[in-house]
Amino acid sequence: MKKILKIVAYAFGVVILLIVLLLTYVKTMLPSVGEAPNMKIEINHDRIEHGRYLANHVMVCIDCHSKRDWSLFSGPPLAGTEGKGGEVFDQKLGFPGKYVASNITPFNLGKWTDGEFFRAITSGVSKDGRALFTIMPHQNYGQLDKSDIEAVIAYIRSLEPIKNETEKSHSDFPMNFIINTIPKKAKFIEIPSKSDAINYGKYLVTASGCMDCHTKQVKGKFVGELFAGGFEFKFQDGSVVNSSNITPDKATGIGSWTKEQFITRFKMYADSSYKHTDVKAGEFQTPMPWTMYAGMSTEDLTAVYEYLNNLKPVENSIIKFVPVK
Repeated sequence: MKKILKIVAYAFGVVILLIVLLLTYVKTMLPSVGEAPNMKIEINHDRIEHGRYLANHVMVCIDCHSKRDWSLFSGPPLAGTEGKGGEVFDQKLGFPGKYVASNITPFNLGKWTDGEFFRAITSGVSKDGRALFTIMPHQNYGQLDKSDIEAVIAYIRSLEPIKNETEKSHSDFPMNFIINTIPKKAKFIEIPSKSDAINYGKYLVTASGCMDCHTKQVKGKFVGELFAGGFEFKFQDGSVVNSSNITPDKATGIGSWTKEQFITRFKMYADSSYKHTDVKAGEFQTPMPWTMYAGMSTEDLTAVYEYLNNLKPVENSIIKFVPVK
């Protein structure tokens, strides 16, 4: 009996040792995506303007890295805060840690090389080697064309410096270990031809992160049908908004929408007659940055529509808003 107990104790000790070694490896040797590339991005007017379009209306970097006015519908960024950071995504909102959008104006990123910035956006590794949580969708940006990333960097370099020290993000256990396994080396592609509307639309959908928000997730993993909605967005007051089904299902998705209706749904927020609606505590609110995506060109919105309508229809009825109980 004693011999059996010794064998069990020995085996248990070996398992514990292996777990400790694995965690030590994950914590000290990962992420591993290589050194930041040695690169210098040429800054010119055309590149800055293209980056402005992407950062404000497609990839919407400015959405998370600015101060949003949650007293207004869809929380539009406050003028004069572009890039200053400070938005908090924490446990109250359902995240496995406290993640704070960093200051991406030259006040902070002036200390970064273009290569360090490029690696962070496309592979999820910060200047100091820390893994970045996927609320900054580096897993998507690493699938884009290098030239688009360079344009975004050029634009962000042109922002007005804003003095704002932001808190460093941190993950709770076990995400503080898991997060190191997430960053991956980028796999860039060339931008599809605009004449190939479906593939060009897929590219835009990837850049915009549509799938991430419109797919149910649990602890950062997709658990539902892609694009079928159901992702829970929790607000500080305790209310919950569930993302919409954007597959072409006619009953529960966007299958009954015409192209014109789809485009108008976005463009209404860019109309000069549109006035931001006040939202009081407990009323329906949405994290969807309508006023930012409204600036996407009609051609690009058309391509997004064509791609989404080429997806498999998924019947999935969504309860849009759950108020505070």
